[in-house]
Amino acid sequence: MKVFTVDLSVCNGCYCCQIACKDEHVGNDWTPYAKPQPDTGQFWLGITEKVHGHVPHVKVSYIPMLCHHCDDAPCIADCKAEAIYKRADGLVIIDPVKCTGCKLCVDTCPHNAIFLNEQLNIAQKCTGCSHLLDSDPEEWTVPRCVDQCPTEALRFGEEADFAEFIARADSFRPEIGTKSRIYYKGLPKKFVAGTLYEPTQKEVIIGAVCSLKDAETEEVFTETTNSFGDFWLKGLKDNRNYTLTIEKDGQRKIIEGITTDIDRGLGDIPMNLKG
Repeated sequence: MKVFTVDLSVCNGCYCCQIACKDEHVGNDWTPYAKPQPDTGQFWLGITEKVHGHVPHVKVSYIPMLCHHCDDAPCIADCKAEAIYKRADGLVIIDPVKCTGCKLCVDTCPHNAIFLNEQLNIAQKCTGCSHLLDSDPEEWTVPRCVDQCPTEALRFGEEADFAEFIARADSFRPEIGTKSRIYYKGLPKKFVAGTLYEPTQKEVIIGAVCSLKDAETEEVFTETTNSFGDFWLKGLKDNRNYTLTIEKDGQRKIIEGITTDIDRGLGDIPMNLKG
């Protein structure tokens, strides 16, 4: 069974995968795999770009999003026309000939990966470039999006061959329970960041120990301010309440009530030091 793997630590947001998908499917009829993708309005593989934090403590994430080719795909179960099926290799296909355009699969897909082509009145989505994989298995072993990824952030192949990667990866929204066949490593998690400075000397403070304590679990995350006075406390859980304790040269500063409903950039934080 095939899987997609996505290593977000090396994805640089070049959009090559998204462009390759468009190039392969716009204006090309690959029946019985898919009718042409519209020029606009659909991205069978699209990059979700999001800015996290507050200036100047900002991170940008790029996440390739496509059909998850779920093992327990609700689109298959809900299709009254029996136009959606899972191949032996695990890829889920919408038969463009059988599809009646009822839109049930569009509405039921929890990943918002299925689109309605209003002109043709059919549902459409990523096919894993099955037409290429079937046409010449020796030449085409991966979809166009994977073939065009310059950093190999996006990969495709047999599940067993990616066992080590999968063991360290996550599914996107696993709580949905559809058993996605896309595995992501490095999905964005919440962070708290700030810059520590001494207001009298008007200099950043280097080497201060910053500890963030989860009020519920008492788990502690610790980081030391760098040469710019910055600290980045990463890998935090969503919607938690934290207390930040900063220590340097026997002095202590405590900031309470920091929540991770969003990524927190605390900005410049003054701390008076003796001497």
